[in-house]
Amino acid sequence: MSAKELREKSPADLQKELLGLRREQFNLRMARATGQTAKPDQFSKVRRNIARLKTVVGEQRRAAALLPAAEKAPVAVEAAPVKAKKKATAKKAAGKGKSA
Repeated sequence: MSAKELREKSPADLQKELLGLRREQFNLRMARATGQTAKPDQFSKVRRNIARLKTVVGEQRRAAALLPAAEKAPVAVEAAPVKAKKKATAKKAAGKGKSA
């Protein structure tokens, strides 16, 4: 399943899909443990599908978190003045040269 297809689904559908993929992953692990593995390539496919799905869920959560902030009136942000670094005073410079 592609990320494009996943982005079109609702969060509830994505959770159901994630649950199904987790079950499939569990069943593959159990089959491997009992020596019944028929499709060893499925392990990586299921793992990648889970990662893809979790990425889309995270994107949707972040987008939902940004929506209320975007609805507020935009606030002008002024840049703070940059402070120049202070040069070491003679007293501090003399203190650095001491050895214990």
